[in-house]
Amino acid sequence: MAAVTPVRCSLRILRRLPRVVSHRLQQCPRLQALGPAPVLHISTPLTSVHWRGFRCSHVASGQVLQFKLSDIGEGIMEVTVKEWYVKEGDRVSQFDSICEVQSDKASVTITSRYDGIIRKLYYDVDAIAHVGSPLVDIETDKVLEGAPEEDVVETPAISHMQSHPEIKGQKTQATPAVRRLAMENNIKLSEVVGTGKDGRILKEDIINFLAKQTGAILPYEVQKIPSPTADTPPKEKTPIMAPPAIPRPVFTGKDRTEPLNGFQKAMVKTMTAALKIPHFGYCDEVDLTQLVRLRSQLKDLAESRGVKLSYMPFFIKAASLGLLQFPVLNASVDEGCQNITFKASHNIGLAMDTPQGLLVPNVKSVQALSVFDIAVELNRLQALGSAGQLGSAELTGGTFTLSNIGSIGGTYAKPVILPPEVAIGALGKIQVLPRFNSCDEVVKAYIMNVSWSADHRVIDGATMSRFSNLWRSYLENPASMALDLK
Repeated sequence: MAAVTPVRCSLRILRRLPRVVSHRLQQCPRLQALGPAPVLHISTPLTSVHWRGFRCSHVASGQVLQFKLSDIGEGIMEVTVKEWYVKEGDRVSQFDSICEVQSDKASVTITSRYDGIIRKLYYDVDAIAHVGSPLVDIETDKVLEGAPEEDVVETPAISHMQSHPEIKGQKTQATPAVRRLAMENNIKLSEVVGTGKDGRILKEDIINFLAKQTGAILPYEVQKIPSPTADTPPKEKTPIMAPPAIPRPVFTGKDRTEPLNGFQKAMVKTMTAALKIPHFGYCDEVDLTQLVRLRSQLKDLAESRGVKLSYMPFFIKAASLGLLQFPVLNASVDEGCQNITFKASHNIGLAMDTPQGLLVPNVKSVQALSVFDIAVELNRLQALGSAGQLGSAELTGGTFTLSNIGSIGGTYAKPVILPPEVAIGALGKIQVLPRFNSCDEVVKAYIMNVSWSADHRVIDGATMSRFSNLWRSYLENPASMALDLK
């Protein structure tokens, strides 16, 4: 029988063709440039049909999965992407760090669930990501059971909104000091052009970028009046004229509006709730002369154990001893102020100035810790705060707070209670001042001022005063603390 030339097959004929006709070969976009696609020739007794398919490769044997932001607890619904540790095209393994996100409570490092290649980043740095939305696309090495069989390959997208050519997700190179400088001035590192090696951002780059953003005062020329000389003939007196108007400096900066970040939103929420609390204030001064001597004796011993010993561990331990006598200060009230809960553990918080802003991590179960144990924990919390790695475990569960505002400056303050706590203390700077001793002699004394705030709904002035007196007595006579230590 003579061969029939290729013709368009009708639907009835196609149904009689072998099942292999129904299998479509998918095209791999990465192999389009390797040559023409293969041609499949199928012959039947009735016709000869040419089917042109797409070139395939084992590279597309895996699948692209959307790695979504899961619930990280504490009722958090959105986070800010602070830093990407990967870029498109990077290969990752399970538990490798993907990015760092920041909520209104803590910073969290997100790790990979799969082995594969990063194909797409969904957010820029400082963008808001919502729980349940995809963070990245990861092309896995093999098809996972129960996963969709669709083969979707996303092409890395290049950002056209950035101020310099940089692929989205590429990690910005900068030292911690430069990052802190940028954060203090609300500058996104992704918008700064680095002039260092391999595009590293230097301190000078931040300063130059800041100058462009804030503007500068344009100089103006001062008109010079020639002074008379001996050769200059005297001129007739001219009427006194008003001096020429000096042009005013022109400021070239512009206003800038930015959304509040996670920690700022948390502060808005907390301080708004604190406004509902009637604050009772109480101030006093503490003579720390004996404590200064004691710390100087123990400082070298603590450093030999690898711990920096400040005054704060003594302040915190003295507060815990005072709370044993006045447990109402280590309590909380419900929203309607109908019930009061006395806390068993003394989780004393310390207001800390960090690159992310004001944070209040707390030392857990201070009543069971020694002064040295507290110093060890404070060293750990300060290291985490400086690195921006304080988590919800360190930032939640506080029952009483001390603010060491004196480390920055100032003597007295008006601290604001952190709900649901009922008391807070602010410590001023230590000053060397003249004071009279028991023999009416003027001596050098180390004086610190303390300012207390208490919830006046459950704490009266007498209770706050007695607690302050007991706390002060422990610090003015540190040896007395040994009698009550457990």
